[in-house]
Parts: sequence; C-alpha cells; structure tokens
Amino acid sequence: MDTTMIETMQKRNGTKEFAKDSTISKEELEAILKDATTAPSSFNLQHWHFLVFHSNEAKQQLLPIAFGQEKVTDAAATIAVLADKEANANIDDAFNPLVENEVITTEMKENIAGTINRIYENKQAAHDTALINAGLVSMQIMLAAEARDYDTLAMGGFSANQLKETFDISERFEPVMLISIGKEAWTPAKTPRRSVEEVSTWI
Repeated sequence: MDTTMIETMQKRNGTKEFAKDSTISKEELEAILKDATTAPSSFNLQHWHFLVFHSNEAKQQLLPIAFGQEKVTDAAATIAVLADKEANANIDDAFNPLVENEVITTEMKENIAGTINRIYENKQAAHDTALINAGLVSMQIMLAAEARDYDTLAMGGFSANQLKETFDISERFEPVMLISIGKEAWTPAKTPRRSVEEVSTWI
C-alpha cells in the first residue's frame, strides 16, 4: 500500500484562511494540473478546462464573482474548474494516439466514436457526465496540491453566470467549482467524518 498517498488524503482539509503573503509559481501550478489530469474520465474524453487566476489583477477580477470572499484574493492562486459538455469533440485527441500506436484499429476507433456521438445526442447525459468527470479532476487538483505542501479550499459560492459573462466562457463549458491554493494562515480543526457504518450499506 502506498502510505504516502493515504497520508496525503488523510491530511487534506479545507483551509479557513490563507496567508496573504503565500505564493506559488506558474511552473508549480502547471505541475499540479498535469498531475490532476491523470484523473479518469468517461471514454478518456477528459471533460475539463481550467481558468487559472494567478496574478493579483486576475484575483481581484474574480473577487466580486465569488461574492466578495477574500479567500480568492488571499490565496496564491484560484482555479475555476469548467466541465466540458461537448467532450465528444475530443475524440480524435483521445483515440488517434491509440491508433497510431496500434493499440486499436481505425475501424475500432470509428465504432467507439459512433457510440460516443450517439450518447452525446442526449444533452442531459452529456451535461451529467461532464459534471461527474470535472468533479474527479477537481479532487485530484486538491490532492496534487496537498502532496506539494499547499493548502486548498473548494468553493461553490460564486456566480457561474457572472464568471461566464466576464471571461467570455463558451456555452460548451459549465463552471463547477473554484479551488483556491496557497498556505493556510492557521491550521483549522480537522473536520469530522461520519463512520463507514453510517454511510455504507452492504448487500
């Protein structure tokens, strides 16, 4: 068992207040996102896009969208995770390398693409799948940051419509959450978790 991974999962906690002088480099943010994108996704279509608010100017633009929550300006950076509702557009990116490496044939790719495109004719299914997969990559962002000794906070308190309007986000993408990254100003108490017995039903 990889105890380092387990320790990272157990250590992670939502940050209540970020140290205002904390910083993170672009290279570190890129490394976090690169690790995060190893997350699983339906048909490997990778249903995500990231808006990275790194500069002070960008974070100030985000502040009113986040209802004035200063966590987004105090943190070293904040990432808006967007769910891709038209991820079937990523078919070639997901499957052409497999064809080129002779993992699958062109005919197999075309059959898979047909299945995917039929699924994506159902807009509700496309929407729901996008949200699920964006959630998976969001958790990985937080764990990848935690593994690098950064603290994080996932935030649902923001105006998705205002974010889309301000930053000209295509209707293809649905904002899911904000994830602020930095160093905690103080260590909050570990939030309690319900027992496995309470949250599980064994069949």
